[in-house]
Amino acid sequence: MFFKKIKHLLLAVILLAFVSGCDDTLSFGNDPSGNFDALWTILDENYCFFDYKDIDWDAIYKTYRARVKNDMGNEALFKLMAEMLSELKDGHVNLIASHDMSRYWNWSEDYPPNFDASVLKKYLGTDYQIAGGINYTILEDNIGYMYYGSFSRDVGNGNMSEILRQMAICRGIIIDVRNNGGGSLTNVERIASRFFNEKTLVGYISHKIGKGHADFSDFYPKYIGSYDKTRYQKPVVVLTNRGCYSATNDFVNVMKHAPNATIVGDKTGGGSGLPFSSELPNGWSVRFSASPIYNVDKEHIEFGIEPDIRVFMSESDTSKGRDTIIERARQVIKARN
Repeated sequence: MFFKKIKHLLLAVILLAFVSGCDDTLSFGNDPSGNFDALWTILDENYCFFDYKDIDWDAIYKTYRARVKNDMGNEALFKLMAEMLSELKDGHVNLIASHDMSRYWNWSEDYPPNFDASVLKKYLGTDYQIAGGINYTILEDNIGYMYYGSFSRDVGNGNMSEILRQMAICRGIIIDVRNNGGGSLTNVERIASRFFNEKTLVGYISHKIGKGHADFSDFYPKYIGSYDKTRYQKPVVVLTNRGCYSATNDFVNVMKHAPNATIVGDKTGGGSGLPFSSELPNGWSVRFSASPIYNVDKEHIEFGIEPDIRVFMSESDTSKGRDTIIERARQVIKARN
């Protein structure tokens, strides 16, 4: 499977880079200045989006380094470091200590949610079925509906085969991944491969090969395979919003190329950098984007993917217990029938 092969390749390459990176951090002292400099250096040599985001990391160093005091406590130092990391505008960047974990959530918080869990319950009802991490049912107009809230919740091949067997009678399927913050790329492959009839190019990936901000490998092609048993041949609509991040962003990028798929909703939240972690002298860890994923045109998808049909939730619909995006998806399937 491509996802497993590329994952192992990247882990090997990145691990080699970080063995030397960890040795470098040993030269920094375990005091506020040393830990700050270690954090800045780890990102400087390994973060993958400086040029794409037009970030002046040297200028950021000067601004925040001037605020470091060697008598400052751990909480003050943590807050200062977290503030510096927020300049990267990346939900995959976290500083992790025993007392707190920094995070950047503006990729979704600055946008309309286009999702209402209470309205969603009216579509699922109370007798919906659960297979792996997927909640699913068949709507009254004979359209299948699946809600998948996290790619961290495993979905087995048997789960997918049973869902598709029960939905074989349906006019089409809605796959709702709104507010899915990501998880395992293995689950991306297991689900997406059911909607492809042949191995298909879906993007590219590269990795850092040096400490410079522009030191990247060539593009490695990224394919999705076709599952060799039960596959779905009718229309499928994927529902998205800004809460679709990381592995979910990748899933949407893959499903853009499924022959019978349409993406409906809002632009995804992004998060295309594969994350990796390193450690500071004081034991705190930092997670960051280390290897970028691109679409088939070799364009970054770090800031999200546009839907085929853009739809926003209507307040009028919501007040009536209707989900505007689900309703539009039903229209798309009926039109294609």
